[in-house]
Formats: sequence, structure tokens, C-alpha cells
Amino acid sequence: MTTDDPRPVALVTNTVPDYRREPFRLLNEAEQVEVIAWADRPGGQRDAVKRIASRDYRAVIAGLGGRLALPGVYAAARRRRIPFVLWASLWQHPTTLVHRVSRIPTRAIYKRADAVVAYGPHVTRYVAEKRGTTSGIFEAPQTVDADHFGRSVTPRERADARANTGAHPDAFLALFVGRLVPEKGVELLAQAWEEAEIKGTLAFAGSGPVKPTTGTVLGAMAKVALPPLYAAADVLVLPSIRTATFTEPWGLVVNEAMLQGTPVITSDAVGAAAGGLVQHNRNGLITPAGDTGALANAIRTLHDDPARRETLGHNAKRDVASYTPQAWADGMRQALEHVGASRQEAG
Repeated sequence: MTTDDPRPVALVTNTVPDYRREPFRLLNEAEQVEVIAWADRPGGQRDAVKRIASRDYRAVIAGLGGRLALPGVYAAARRRRIPFVLWASLWQHPTTLVHRVSRIPTRAIYKRADAVVAYGPHVTRYVAEKRGTTSGIFEAPQTVDADHFGRSVTPRERADARANTGAHPDAFLALFVGRLVPEKGVELLAQAWEEAEIKGTLAFAGSGPVKPTTGTVLGAMAKVALPPLYAAADVLVLPSIRTATFTEPWGLVVNEAMLQGTPVITSDAVGAAAGGLVQHNRNGLITPAGDTGALANAIRTLHDDPARRETLGHNAKRDVASYTPQAWADGMRQALEHVGASRQEAG
């Protein structure tokens, strides 16, 4: 159901990272959206709640972030009888004491939201269990800047990127991109690399408190430098593990690498794998989280079989093509249409 209601839609989130700008722009173009990024506002979460409580919106979309923002915005929308859409990213609730306490009110929001937009099928399954139904759940796929990360990389750029890692032009290059923190499986990857006992280079692009025991640490890389680095790599590895506070919601570096036709190895604790983008033996390999031996075997497998790497990479580039900013905006618009707050029928 569509509407000609002139009021805007409020989208409440913590901040607006670079990769969200185009999806948000497309949604705004179709629906007129006011983005309220509370982490970037002087009043923080309280300011976001006050804004929803005092302004007129035809719908409110809110992410899960913010101990005050989520319940406060939900309550304010309910008081003003504004349709509430939950933008959900979790597929496993954190298990710290604070998070265990928050389960009951958060579960109530899952159940009572007028609609829920999920990151992918893995989140849909989690939300459906909380709601007791699949009704009112829509999916807005995770996306990156496809024009940037999927751009053509010249042979010279690729060669320069490989040289920067210290890899021989013809040697196997495995790449990790992300924060160097325990939950990303950095230490596990270093151990698996040594266990794999292959000739080649392991490179870490990122910064953080964990210092890998093997491999080349490149440090944080500028966005412009990443497409050649992905193109230079024989495989991207993201072996994230679960902790009390973290389960990888998605792993956008997977999208970025696949846009360059680079196959991936991920753990089953990575949302991009649980959500269906990474498919075992089609566009990458999936290993059990925390299993060093399985990860070493996966690395060894791709090292030993260049033809298989090529096939997986070809499929990766094709499979990620539908994960676009427009697809994300369309998923959001389907939820707005469901609650009678869309200005046009979603495509």
C-alpha cells in the first residue's frame, strides 16, 4: 500500500559510513528520508529520541544500535502512532550480562515492530524465531561501492599491489582485510597459515591490537588502494569467530573482494556465509569457526589448485553482482509499503 503523505521517513542509525551513502541517497530519492545519525549529533542518543518524539514522520526506521536510542525511539514512535520498522543485523544475541538483561525488551521490539528489514536470510531466520512468524520481514542485502570495488584494475596496478605485500609475482597470495582484533580470527589465520606449510605470502591489511605471528602487516589501507590489492590476491580469508559480544553480522570485505573476482574463505560465523553470498565450493570455501586445521586445509586446497581458484573467482564476481545499493533501497521500500508508508510501489 502506497501513500501520498508529504511527511518524511525518519531513519535512525548510529552513524553514516561511506558505504551507506549511496543506499541512503537512493532511499531518500524514492521516499524522502531524514537520516538521524545519533553518534554524529551533539545530543547523541537522547537527541535522536527527542527528535522522534517531537517531529512528524510517516514512518520510523531504526537500527539495533544504542542502548537508549532503540528502546527510546521505539517508544516515541508508538506514542505518536507512527509505523515502526526495525532494521535488524544480529543473527545471534551477545551473551554478556548486560546483553542478557536486554534480551526481553529487545525481543518485544522484534515481535511488535510493524515490519523488520534484515541483512539477509540468516537474520530473517533469527528474527522469525523472535516474532513467531515470517510475516512482515523483508531483506535489504548488504552492499558496498560496486563502481569503486568492481572497477577494472590494470596489470601494472595489480603488480604493484603484489609487490607491496612482498609476494613474488607468481607466488600464492592470501589476504586478510579488516581490524586486527581477536574476533576477526587474526591469530587463528596466522596459525593456520603456518600449519598449511605452503610457499607463498600471507598479508594483513588493517590495524589493531593483535600482532600476527606470521605474514606481512600492511597497516590500514586507503579505500583507493583496495581494489588492486583484492585483484592481486589469490584468495581473501575472513575466519571470524564468535565471542560473548560479537558475531560477524556480514563482512563487507567479502563483497569487495568478490567484485574483483577473488574467491574467499570464510568461517561459518561470518554473516556473508550464513546469509548465502558465500557458497561452499561455488564461489569460495566455508570452514567451521575456530577450526585451525580446517582453515589450513582450505588454504592448502586453493594453493594447490589454480583452476579451482579461477572457477570460484568467476562465480564470485557473478554472484555478488545483485548486491547493489538499489537492491538495499528496494528492500527498505518493501517494508515501508507493508506498513502503508511508501510513496511508490517497491520494485
